[in-house]
Amino acid sequence: MKFRLILLIVLSLALCAGAGGYIINQAFDDAGASTATAAPSAPQAAVQTVNGETVLVVSPDAQRAGHIEVAPLAAVTSQSGISADAMVIDLQPLFDLRNRLASARADVDTFAAQAASSRTQYEGSRTLFADDRNVSQKTLQAAQATMQGDAAKLQSARVTLNGLDGTMRQRFGDALTNAATAPASTLFQHLQAGQSVVLRVTLPSSFGKTPPETIAVDTPSGVTVPALRLSVSPLADPAVQGTPWLYVAGSALPANLRTSARVPTSNEAVSGLLIPEQAVVWYGGQTWAYVRTAHDRFTRRYVPAANEGDHGFMVTSGFQAGDPIVTQGAQLLLSEEIKPQGIGTACKDPPECDD
Repeated sequence: MKFRLILLIVLSLALCAGAGGYIINQAFDDAGASTATAAPSAPQAAVQTVNGETVLVVSPDAQRAGHIEVAPLAAVTSQSGISADAMVIDLQPLFDLRNRLASARADVDTFAAQAASSRTQYEGSRTLFADDRNVSQKTLQAAQATMQGDAAKLQSARVTLNGLDGTMRQRFGDALTNAATAPASTLFQHLQAGQSVVLRVTLPSSFGKTPPETIAVDTPSGVTVPALRLSVSPLADPAVQGTPWLYVAGSALPANLRTSARVPTSNEAVSGLLIPEQAVVWYGGQTWAYVRTAHDRFTRRYVPAANEGDHGFMVTSGFQAGDPIVTQGAQLLLSEEIKPQGIGTACKDPPECDD
């Protein structure tokens, strides 16, 4: 009887242990299945064709993961133009020549006065000599020598003045020379104070006889400043082929700085939409940009490369003002679009991933 009781107790404990293990294992299996069911699948991009357009479907989560950003397109007005090489001229030689020119002009005035005085003295001595020799011939000859000497000095001073004036015009042109030799020139005052600079802008030989009166010059700070035409440049830039012109810009730029200038080729303004450079991707030898047509849909549209400017691409068709253009992540969208569809990229068998 006692033995049967002990055996019953042992069997009961074994059954309880087995049932508890089964319950625990079943609970873990159910939890694992629940976790696997609750785990969201990674968002994937899909390619569709809607109304003849290729549409890339990208979930908001995938957009955030790919750091895809958009910005609305804005309408702009611009002029067609070309980019030209420009260099800031060192004006110190111009200032030095102006000082020498002023000194030469003062010499001309001084010798002109002396020549006029000595001529008057000679004329008086000659009259007295003719009037019954009231002065000696020696005095008359001395007066004549003085007059001739002063006339020679005046002639030499004039040659020096003309030479300096010619040198200035050969190096800096008529407009700057006239400003430097004028009694009061606002332009020259601004140049001396460093408030304005002169640039030599080299235009293509096929551009035309007369360039536009106003151009835009790039500065090291990233902004553009307007520049006004002065005259054709007597000196050319040996490093650039073309026709050089002188422009003045109201900005403090360092001498010998090389930069670029935007030269309009037409007076007519063109209205359009400016697509930023960072929004454009190359595919198939052409330029494209992505537009977000819905919160999770993107469409790639053609951008004419011929309309490229300094800050982007000007378009007049295919886009509308306010279109959310992709400014960051466009290359990622292109990679997703051209990636073969229906091919899984996740490894399902971890041992095989090591191969």
